[in-house]
Amino acid sequence: MCTVTIFPTGENDFVLTSNRDEAPNRVSLVPDFYEVDAAKLLFPKDKKAGGTWIGVSDKNRLICLLNGGFKHHKRKESYRLSRGVVVKDLLASKEIVTAIEAYNFQDIEPFTLVIADWNTNLQFYELVWDGDQKHFKNLPKEAKIWSSSTLYSKAMKDERTQWFDDFKKGNKLNSAKALQFHKNTHINNKEYGVVMDRGFVKTTSITQVEKTKGVVSMCFENLAKNTKSLSTFLFTETVHE
Repeated sequence: MCTVTIFPTGENDFVLTSNRDEAPNRVSLVPDFYEVDAAKLLFPKDKKAGGTWIGVSDKNRLICLLNGGFKHHKRKESYRLSRGVVVKDLLASKEIVTAIEAYNFQDIEPFTLVIADWNTNLQFYELVWDGDQKHFKNLPKEAKIWSSSTLYSKAMKDERTQWFDDFKKGNKLNSAKALQFHKNTHINNKEYGVVMDRGFVKTTSITQVEKTKGVVSMCFENLAKNTKSLSTFLFTETVHE
């Protein structure tokens, strides 16, 4: 997995949308609230590993996972810890930068995290674990797309980035337009359209998180079952001078 876009919609607000590309028989539960290390989290749970690929926490944070780092890697037979558990751990952490600096990523399969944190002013971050070292950086608050390195070659990723750039030029980005991009872009391209289907792996769900002031909504659409759910997380909005 997967395809992720993010863009700011205001000084402290944003929309992130994630297409999950996974084996069709891998079950995920609809988003629900959980308590992890005394933190309140909202996420769709992967039934097999118990982790998640996207979640929101009462630590004023959103984290979204893509499999793979900068390039395709050869998988080992087993790893110490599931990447989806890393997402839960970091969602529950008190302060994201400190938590990432202290976290032990050894013997975890390569991944990329897209992070939005609004403990002070809204910040976008990217964390890439390449299997040997972590690459953590603050991102500009502007529209960006990611495609998983485990499923998409550099040429495919570059072309998909161009699709997103073209879409931005012709549309004012909002949550509805983001869903339009994630559902309909090159829909007939089963190999690497934004909704893809290679048989053994396909886009199984679309999750969109929208923050508007003190309200964060998570819309989850199961494409196989053709079902939708909407969950709302209320926050105390802090005004910073």
